[in-house]
Amino acid sequence: MWQELAKYGRKLVEYGLVESNFGNISIRAGDKMLITRTGAALDEITENSVVEVDIQETSSLDIIASSETVVHREIYRQTSALAVIHAHCQYSVVESLLAGPAGIILPVDSEGQYFLGDIPVVGGGIGSRELADNLADALSRHRGAVVFSHGTFAIGRTLGEAYIVTTQIEHSCKIKYLYERAVAEKGK
Repeated sequence: MWQELAKYGRKLVEYGLVESNFGNISIRAGDKMLITRTGAALDEITENSVVEVDIQETSSLDIIASSETVVHREIYRQTSALAVIHAHCQYSVVESLLAGPAGIILPVDSEGQYFLGDIPVVGGGIGSRELADNLADALSRHRGAVVFSHGTFAIGRTLGEAYIVTTQIEHSCKIKYLYERAVAEKGK
């Protein structure tokens, strides 16, 4: 199963959706999850870059798992997600800063409006209980969300679905940013 994480880790880095050592990926396997280790280079994931932890309980392995393990765990507890991708997409981060920590990003492109609807922006410190609760709540109603000043979280039945949601959010944020900048320039 780690090979799937490796495949999407490479894609995330290759397409500029995350820098190599930032972001994290997990998949649910029954009452466990496989998640990238803290500091793992997403474009170089091997079997040793992934750790299996329990979804319901914390374990001694949490210390080597991603710093966002608590967040992934809560998403799995409160949603039907079978895969989670967290990336640090540039335009998504910019749009989150513009929207504010409890804001909403409204896509201006037709695909974003159709596939995503409004994109919630949630607050909370990296790897915090607050972030875990805020994201799990948002992702119980949306396929993706943006953490204020931090990056995207996307869910799916597969890593492929979570990856597509990640790319859709970033694409819509990029279109929104460029469109609003062009409108501002035109109005000068």
